Amino acid sequence: MTLSHDRLTKTLSVPFRYYECIGSTNDAALDWLEHDAPVGALVIADEQFAGRGRRGKSWQTPPGTALALSVILCPGARWLSRVTMLGGLAVCELAESLGCEDVSIKWPNDVQIAGKKVSGILCEATWSGERLCGAVLGIGINVRTDFQGSELAATATSLESAVGARLDRAQLAGDLTNRILHWQRRIETDALFDNWRSRLNVLGQLVNAGGVAGKALDVTADGALLVIDEFGEQHTSHVGELAPLARAGKIQ
Repeated sequence: MTLSHDRLTKTLSVPFRYYECIGSTNDAALDWLEHDAPVGALVIADEQFAGRGRRGKSWQTPPGTALALSVILCPGARWLSRVTMLGGLAVCELAESLGCEDVSIKWPNDVQIAGKKVSGILCEATWSGERLCGAVLGIGINVRTDFQGSELAATATSLESAVGARLDRAQLAGDLTNRILHWQRRIETDALFDNWRSRLNVLGQLVNAGGVAGKALDVTADGALLVIDEFGEQHTSHVGELAPLARAGKIQ
């Protein structure tokens, strides 16, 4: 079904603003946050032409093909790093509820199905001095984009391709938002961290994380990746591109 304000009214349980076309849902949500948006409020668009990923990457959402949404949250400052965690976990659970198999998280913020990217996540926050005013959790999900025959065929997929059925994007938005708010209420718990960690597909793998080559050992409670290099030195990576390491060298 077509994404529309009327359809979303029936599936969403939170205040929301819907745009047929927008530059960035995160920008609109950050602006709403600065003007007293309620916690859990949602900005959603059918088309997004200037969306952002991590490290300045773009995420464009053609009309009728995807979910582009941003949820306004208010975690404690010490739990801000877990907003990305709960977003990834919520997307994984949504995909699994549809019958998708081999759903995992590529650290730190991509959700994959059978090793192909289906969703990207970006958390942005606003501060007043040292006080956290709030956070915006931006999520883009490929719903019905057909990547076959494109240059992205080997690295990207969509929910409809994975399940082999037509999906209702308004219903997906409602289900995803409910899962986000479920985990937001549990942001301080081990359950959130453990469920997120269990879906990571990098642990035990040889990787290059932000320029550090080594074996991914584990993650910290705030989501940083622990990597041990060939000299046995341990590194902590909070951000950075993650790529498979072609040669093991001396790393065991």
